[in-house]
Amino acid sequence: MAVLHQLAKRLEHMTALDAAAEPLSRAVRGFLARRQPLRDLLSGTNLGHPLHPVLTDVPIGAWSMSALLDLAGGRRSRRAADLLVVTGVLSALPTAAAGWNDWSDTKGGARRVGVAHAAANSAALVLYTASLAARCAGRRGRGRVLGLAGLGALMAGGYLGGHLTFVDVVNANRTAFEQRPGEWTPVLAESELGEGAQRAVRAGDAVVLLHRSGGAIHALANTCSHLGGPLDQGKISGGCVTCPWHGSTFSLADGTVVHGPASSPQPVYETRVRDGHIEVRARD
Repeated sequence: MAVLHQLAKRLEHMTALDAAAEPLSRAVRGFLARRQPLRDLLSGTNLGHPLHPVLTDVPIGAWSMSALLDLAGGRRSRRAADLLVVTGVLSALPTAAAGWNDWSDTKGGARRVGVAHAAANSAALVLYTASLAARCAGRRGRGRVLGLAGLGALMAGGYLGGHLTFVDVVNANRTAFEQRPGEWTPVLAESELGEGAQRAVRAGDAVVLLHRSGGAIHALANTCSHLGGPLDQGKISGGCVTCPWHGSTFSLADGTVVHGPASSPQPVYETRVRDGHIEVRARD
């Protein structure tokens, strides 16, 4: 396992991959930027967490079970094995689309590993499509061999996907481990936050975005849940704040995601003014 981990870490430092990764990432972001509803769908904005991990279960499950039937199922399982290959091929397409969406926001080592992850999964899709063609042509032996080769590529891609999630922490909620104060904590003199102003302040170990509008003071976690962008540097309009990094938009009133790519809501703080100071505490 340590060997596989080291190989993945080497991929992170292969700067030669940037020549293909950077323009491809810009192209995907540009395409999705003009199609916000599609961006929200692929990001899992209304799901509560990213869509891509949910979708991966279908092709992985279908293709791995087709391999099991090919190896141990006998003649009576051929139709079922073929159906599983078809299911994997069809489900791989939306799965890949959600993956490209998530990958387009990454940078550096994570983006390089993501390119290899996509290449391995694309190879799996090509091999399984060829396997399906061979099966339809009656060449079952060739179809089984191509399917097993596809499974090998799929396993390689799955390992790299795990590295992206659990080592590079791509698309994990960046606010999950914040230590937010449960007691009222003074953070700023009220006179320092004028109407329409936004400020990043510290409440214990957490950084909080403050905004005053119509006399009300709103407070959210300042770290964007998507990839950690600073919300205090974003645009506030229509009761929402938009992250300056990737455009995730959150409601100031309750932290809900209005537009992706974020899928996790932004933590919200209660606010009050006491003795001339703004105080906040985490909302349950």
